[in-house]
Amino acid sequence: MHFQHANDLWQDFPHLVPGVISARGITRDASVDRAVAGFAATAAERLAGTPESSLPEVRAWRRAFASMGLKPTQYRCASESLLRRFRKEGVLPRIHPLIDLCNAASLAYGIPVGVFDMSRIEGNLEVRYADGDEAYETFSGEVERPAPREVVFADDSRRAHARRWTNRQSGHSAVRDTTSDVLIVVEALHDSAPADVAKLIGALADELRAGWGVAPVTAVLSATAPRFTY
Repeated sequence: MHFQHANDLWQDFPHLVPGVISARGITRDASVDRAVAGFAATAAERLAGTPESSLPEVRAWRRAFASMGLKPTQYRCASESLLRRFRKEGVLPRIHPLIDLCNAASLAYGIPVGVFDMSRIEGNLEVRYADGDEAYETFSGEVERPAPREVVFADDSRRAHARRWTNRQSGHSAVRDTTSDVLIVVEALHDSAPADVAKLIGALADELRAGWGVAPVTAVLSATAPRFTY
């Protein structure tokens, strides 16, 4: 099975830098308190000097969303939504050690981080423009149909595991207590994305080794090397 972005998405967003991690053997009993606190402190320091909407990582996603006809203040990328909540409340809710870790890393780097339960993905996973007949399951269990040309994470069964690119992840493949094997996807569009994405997936891989004792597989993808096998 593999993960990739569609060719026309690369053509429309040539500055895209995706990073991917696969890890097997995740459990709910790991402790990530130290890592979460460190990432949160970095985020707080960044937000002390500038609002999240002015961060280059967020601004790049706002431009991308606007180019797709989405209002930036109505549909925010995942990292902007997390930063906005963190700035207002000073803390994020704890959900699952892996989600807590990835949310905190997303705060620190300002980059969206998606985490998918591999057992809930049918075959390959591709980030592409929707045809309009894909099925997307919300966290409440309702099924939606993404609009044609909306960017989705779609598997071979035509299930959408995320809507509006980095805006909304599906409840179907969200990490839960029984999750063991995961696919973590990091995507950025800003000028320093190549270096920042490499640092982010390196930091997450280190914490996966430390917290779970697993052996993550990582890659930074490009238009010339777009595929990650998991």
